[in-house]
Amino acid sequence: MSEAVIAQKAKVVDTVTEQFKNAASAVIVDSRGLTVAQDTDLRKQLREAGVELHVIKNTILRRAADKAGFEGLDDTFAGPTAVAFSSEDVVAPARILAKFAETADALEIKGGLIEGKVASLDQIIDLSKLPDRDGLLSMLLSVLQAPVRNVAYAVKAVADAKPAEEAEA
Repeated sequence: MSEAVIAQKAKVVDTVTEQFKNAASAVIVDSRGLTVAQDTDLRKQLREAGVELHVIKNTILRRAADKAGFEGLDDTFAGPTAVAFSSEDVVAPARILAKFAETADALEIKGGLIEGKVASLDQIIDLSKLPDRDGLLSMLLSVLQAPVRNVAYAVKAVADAKPAEEAEA
């Protein structure tokens, strides 16, 4: 191989290494067998959620994962491989890909990364069942509001009971 080709491949490995390092989560899939319409629809859903999907050669993925310090991903880099990278929302790639895989039998989730740690297929599936960021924030807000709401109801009940007691006296 010429030095120019080797240098170009080294650049690609460096780019993929940075994507692995900067990813809040990355989901590795085999999308072989998807129709053009399915692939287009999947990429559109991922793009709208701020997720990048790239089809990358396994040798480049292995080298990038090793360079980024992620061991244990070599088994997932077999056959045609695509990686969905998300730098912001941890749940989005897993949720979108798992939901899409329910209707598209050709899409197979292999594994991935969650917040800098190698994740198994089961962990990715569990992650996909979590609500999105807005849903989690809504749940948190509801939990935080509950004690204040209960105190307000108690104060209102006491205030409503006072006029009834005064009327009886």
